[in-house]
Amino acid sequence: MSALRNPAVRLLAARSLRTHRKAWAAVFAAVVVTSTLLGALALAIGSAGLGHARVERYAAAPVVVAGDQEISWTTDPWGSEPTTVSAGLTERVRIPSAAVDVLSEVPGVRAAVPDDTFVVRESGKGKGKGTETGTAAGGGGAAYTGRSWEAAALAPYKLLDGREPRKAGEVVAGTGSGTGTGSRTGAGVRVGDTVAGRTVVGVADGPAAALYVTAQEARRLAGHPGAVDAVGILGEPGVPVDTLHARVRAALDGAGLKDTSVGQPLRALTGDGRGGAEHLAAPPARTELLQLLAAVSGTVLLIAVLVLSSLVAQALGQRGPERDLLLAVGATPRQVRAAAGREVTRVAGVAAVLGALAAVPTFLAAWSLLRARTGVVPEGLVLPTPPWLLASALVVAAVVVGLARLVVLFSTRRAGRAGKGAARRVSGLVLLVLGAAAAVTATTQGGEAAGAAAGAATVTLVSGCALLGPWIARGAMRILDGPLRRLGGAPGRLTAAGATAHSRRLGAALVPVVLVTAFALVQLTAGSTMGRAAETQARSATTADLAVSGTTAERVRKLPGVTAATDVLRSTVVLARTEAGTPRLDRLPVLGVDADGLKGTLDPGVVAGDLAGLAARGTVAVGADMADSLEARPGSTVALRLGDGTEKRLRVVAVYERSLALGEFLLPKAELAPHMTDPYPTRVLAATKDGATASGDPAVVPERVTTAGAELNGIVSAAVVTAIGALTVLSVLSTLALIGAGRRGELALLRQVGASVGQVRRMLGLEAGFLTVTGLLLGLVVAALPLTAFAWALTGGLPYLPPAQAALIAGTVVVTVAAGVFLPASGRRLRR
Repeated sequence: MSALRNPAVRLLAARSLRTHRKAWAAVFAAVVVTSTLLGALALAIGSAGLGHARVERYAAAPVVVAGDQEISWTTDPWGSEPTTVSAGLTERVRIPSAAVDVLSEVPGVRAAVPDDTFVVRESGKGKGKGTETGTAAGGGGAAYTGRSWEAAALAPYKLLDGREPRKAGEVVAGTGSGTGTGSRTGAGVRVGDTVAGRTVVGVADGPAAALYVTAQEARRLAGHPGAVDAVGILGEPGVPVDTLHARVRAALDGAGLKDTSVGQPLRALTGDGRGGAEHLAAPPARTELLQLLAAVSGTVLLIAVLVLSSLVAQALGQRGPERDLLLAVGATPRQVRAAAGREVTRVAGVAAVLGALAAVPTFLAAWSLLRARTGVVPEGLVLPTPPWLLASALVVAAVVVGLARLVVLFSTRRAGRAGKGAARRVSGLVLLVLGAAAAVTATTQGGEAAGAAAGAATVTLVSGCALLGPWIARGAMRILDGPLRRLGGAPGRLTAAGATAHSRRLGAALVPVVLVTAFALVQLTAGSTMGRAAETQARSATTADLAVSGTTAERVRKLPGVTAATDVLRSTVVLARTEAGTPRLDRLPVLGVDADGLKGTLDPGVVAGDLAGLAARGTVAVGADMADSLEARPGSTVALRLGDGTEKRLRVVAVYERSLALGEFLLPKAELAPHMTDPYPTRVLAATKDGATASGDPAVVPERVTTAGAELNGIVSAAVVTAIGALTVLSVLSTLALIGAGRRGELALLRQVGASVGQVRRMLGLEAGFLTVTGLLLGLVVAALPLTAFAWALTGGLPYLPPAQAALIAGTVVVTVAAGVFLPASGRRLRR
């Protein structure tokens, strides 16, 4: 601290900052972009961390009793301390209806109202074969959310017109349902209309597409006697929520009630927690969004460290003679380091604050676009942004300044103590070996593990190249030295001589080019490879002539010419397993099918066993990669937790290869349906005698499962890839501009000894070509190893990148390198 207060340090820092302000401009720009990107990510993580499911239907119920929509698993990995992991459930965990009687007796409870939600479908007329709109078999009708009228009091929803339902054929319609005209509520429905085969006797201010029936009819339509979705508690006036919650909790514990799926104690929810009982997909989506943002932030932080380290080290490294002179005239090494640190702090401090301010509108714009995309963020997920959260961008700015300040400790050394870089060389080689080992590891993994290993390999290899940059540049120049001197004339000889004399400078310029190339190749190629393989498998797997929604296979089989039909149900399962000694619960998408209807409709590509075995309950078909991971084969047993958490031990009847398209598990419809909130088929695949619609026809969309939140993952990843790409491109431009600014004396000397402007320009052009070609080739090699391992592990083939994207990467690198090399040495400066 005494050095920082030293007047000599302040004087050195102030004078040096004015002298080298052009060199610091590159660092300033990089810090602004880094602080903006990391600040926006911090705001997004904070908003997701505060996120919760919206409370709508239970707004008037201070306490809601429901099942636990989260499953936990505790194990002792490798003999260590017990570890517990959790995963959200996407299907309804129901509770016994006996809870209603128990809760009604709790002191302070005015009413305990059971609540069930179900889907009421209205049959519609078909619009043609092979379409997703339905057929004359009863498909294509509208779907409404059904509830009992007594549960409307939990919101509360009130009648706007008419009366409550009194018998099975009567309904009260929410203001958003129906197709009639002339309603005074403006929602298109009025008393006397017919909706879903029922007479509208009242109109309420409920949500869109809601129908309310009698309590008895609701129990019948819900289809799970002896259980309810939830129980809303209406308290007596004057009873505090905390008191009511404590009494409800005590009553549940005293009765020993468990849910009907997993057998876990019932939950008593208050506040924002009540929304989780309404919107089942919201809590798991929030968790996945947090995990995605955390992973992305780690990648951004690593790249930011590489970029800032390179730029700050380059800015300070160009002042070696100045530093040596200061030491020669009496300045102490501590004073030199303190002065450099003061410069970096002032430059990075202002830039980081500007970046933090820019992070706020960047985050708000990105969040608005995300919310505007229908279906990306699950309905009911609230992502709040309280004003105090905006301060997190300033915290990130302080961290960025700290990173820049830390680089100074490694970039300011005593004169004559630079050494030959043995430690740096050894560290670089170790990182290359570790990166190659991570890539090899990816070939033995599957799913997310392979992707994580490939990503770690890329970062490690790029870091190794960053440390070995001077030696890589020197080795490349040894290869090109002869051709440059023989074919390049005087400019070629100048290029070769300059590169040999300044290999460290050339290596510093090469690192960001390798970084941007490798990063872009990995990010774009990984997604393209997976998408292409999944689409190919989906086209091969879907052999149906017709694809129909809004109906069932039973109805479709009655159509003329239909030879086979299968319902397709979509749900999730949770798989408990350990990976590298770490326990994990993976929630995976699954399909439920009719074994008898698979012939001619769906071909998973069986490699062992027989799908006919799916006709019996308690069976499962497993994807080949998952079967290898679980060491499963026909006849063995696999333990899965279905969508509502119910654990099942299922007998493997077949192993299939098209798991990228169809998911890792296929279950009998009869096994999956009882554990789904809505067991109605997503669509029906049918085969016909004459192939009424060819399987290649766009009307039959290939069957393909997607992981929960896949679209959200894709959008967030695309946005972040774009932002990181911009940061890496900026790092290339800034590094080259910084190097160009530091070599103006060298260029001026060349002009003074007789080199023409054209010769200097050709020399710069050859340098730009060397950096471009070497950087692209090295980036391709760095990316190829983990990408090949990743593609081989997941698809059994080679990585794929569309030619247009490959051209975009190459074109971006060429333009950026050319701009970075030529702009600091403009024609006017050369003519001087």
